[in-house]
Amino acid sequence: MAQKIRVTVWNEFRHERENEKVKAIYPEGIHEAIASHLRKEPDFEVRTATLDEPEHGLSQSVVDQTDVLFWWGHGHHQAVSDEVVNRLQKAVLEGMGLVALHSAHYSKIFKRLMGTTCALKWREAGDNERIWVVEPGHPIAEGLPEAIELEEEEMYGERFDIPEPDTLVFISWFKGGEVFRSGCCYHRGKGKIFYFRPGHETHPTYHNPDIARVLVNSARWAARVNGPKITWDRVEPLESLG
Repeated sequence: MAQKIRVTVWNEFRHERENEKVKAIYPEGIHEAIASHLRKEPDFEVRTATLDEPEHGLSQSVVDQTDVLFWWGHGHHQAVSDEVVNRLQKAVLEGMGLVALHSAHYSKIFKRLMGTTCALKWREAGDNERIWVVEPGHPIAEGLPEAIELEEEEMYGERFDIPEPDTLVFISWFKGGEVFRSGCCYHRGKGKIFYFRPGHETHPTYHNPDIARVLVNSARWAARVNGPKITWDRVEPLESLG
């Protein structure tokens, strides 16, 4: 029997408790909305974690048992402890996958792994968003239409200060005229990272079935691979040097 993909979905879980509009859209929290799609997959084992739990719900034990981590953050990036960020960075370099969602572009862990400001243009005006699939052969695009249509979303626009993606899967267009690299794949060490743009808390984006498909596909793509152990430092020769 194949081993299950162990997924942890992390969320600040403050907007939903403080803002009635957000609570109405995500009464159980954004993390539970995301997790509900992933739990439908029989080969996934899903848990959630939130900012105000001890160690933000990301103890060493939890991280060790996570093959791919979903991260939704917005207004409280600085509240995440550097100790936990260090733990997550080490885990990604050793093979844990990371799926950074929406405003997680400004999260400590994503900025650490990118090494740039990750700054961008933005506007909250309920623009409609068209997310074009520009790499239709990529595993994250499996089962999707040519473009995903969202009636309303927060706008993000270029320039997006990130390193050039290893693979760009999606580009977004907004009614106001902007475009944005909205589905970006990276490798860091043994780990894989996927940044996915939509998901502002005041819009029902995570209830959209095409967005749910992207979440499931990205979990499979980013999940830890049982590859060879990396050897560092001084080693003995494999062949005789005599």
